Amino acid sequence: MPTETANASTQRLPTLFLGHGSPMNAIETNNYTRMLNRLGQQLPRPKAVLMVSAHWMTRGTGVTHMAKPKTIHDFGGFPQELFAVQYPAPGSPKLAEEIQSLLKNEVLVGLDDEQWGLDHGAWSVLRHMYPQADVPVVQLSLDMTQPIEFHFELGKKLRPLRDKGVLILASGNVVHNLRRISWDTNAPVQAWAAEFDQWVKARIDAKDFAALVHEATKTENGKLSIPTPDHYYPLLYILGASEPEDKIEHVFEEIQNASIAMRCVKFG
Repeated sequence: MPTETANASTQRLPTLFLGHGSPMNAIETNNYTRMLNRLGQQLPRPKAVLMVSAHWMTRGTGVTHMAKPKTIHDFGGFPQELFAVQYPAPGSPKLAEEIQSLLKNEVLVGLDDEQWGLDHGAWSVLRHMYPQADVPVVQLSLDMTQPIEFHFELGKKLRPLRDKGVLILASGNVVHNLRRISWDTNAPVQAWAAEFDQWVKARIDAKDFAALVHEATKTENGKLSIPTPDHYYPLLYILGASEPEDKIEHVFEEIQNASIAMRCVKFG
């Protein structure tokens, strides 16, 4: 089982932002989960995945270093079937150390911390993409003490991993307002959510990343869509890790539960 990054001649991998939405997507079969399954089959097989999830928030940037990360069920009020899910993908201490080297000027915490693992922002999508749990996964945390620009710039520093067989994958939601949520997955979409989701799409297609970094919460639609930044920050890592020549593909476009944008974007 491969646990090391590839040499410099490895094909450059795409980088992905995935909306993950409700934890129930982990155990449901729908258009979204079928897309994830196809994506896992269509992408070049990675030697490892670097996951940036909205659900690991820290002071300082952390990276998982364990050989066998545990499956974290970081939610409540869902069916027992969901809590029973395990995703026993191996970790990659070697990749964690390479990330530490790339980010040597940043504060990395928890390199040897066994208290984290793979949260549902990670395994709920990975179990559909790589159902055999046979691709090593390392997770990077969100330093919530840093400004929005920091997360975009950190993504830039991770770019070289794409040329070493590592799939940089971020999981969040560009619209994530739980106060306006409907428990009906197919509830009518809030107009402000649809409008902001389309604004994000237009800015991505124009490669106007400066607007996505600096202007996202300057409108009422943006403030409603991003009441807290945790689910938006992961997108910035993927924008930073993208290359100017990358082809952009919106591999999924849907809003679930009235106020959760499931937009998924592939660069490269």
